[in-house]
Amino acid sequence: MSEHETAATTMLDALAIPYRLRIYDYDPSAGKLGIAAAAALGLSPDHVLKTLMVEVDGRAACVVLPADRELDFSKVARAFGGRKAKMMSRPTAEERTGYKIGGVSPFGQRSTVPTAFEHTAMDGPPVVINGGDRGVLMEIDPQDALLATNGVPADLVRE
Repeated sequence: MSEHETAATTMLDALAIPYRLRIYDYDPSAGKLGIAAAAALGLSPDHVLKTLMVEVDGRAACVVLPADRELDFSKVARAFGGRKAKMMSRPTAEERTGYKIGGVSPFGQRSTVPTAFEHTAMDGPPVVINGGDRGVLMEIDPQDALLATNGVPADLVRE
């Protein structure tokens, strides 16, 4: 077992989806974890995607967006065919995903949930997404990320 093996890396390995691990020193006191991760790796925050767990009409869903952007909850609800979206509570998100906050990945969660990625991040070069543990990120082709999660591109962020 690799030092950085997680449910996310196990899932991608099983699907034969290529990725590259990007390890950094996780700072739990950082206010915006995705932006702190981008800075630690010397990357632009729009290249590093954060994973958030939400509830749409009471149903769990996962959204992935650039670290420097904020969700528009009405857009999130529409992306999943719902009327109202809100952030999932921290304990519920950790229980549903099997990951600790700061290490939530859209890959390898305990149970499969609908997943949407901010569309503006999905047509370009590889992106960096949490790899299932604090301080463990993975660089992956956006189309492979969609494939691995059965995700959809959607308009999710505030303008």
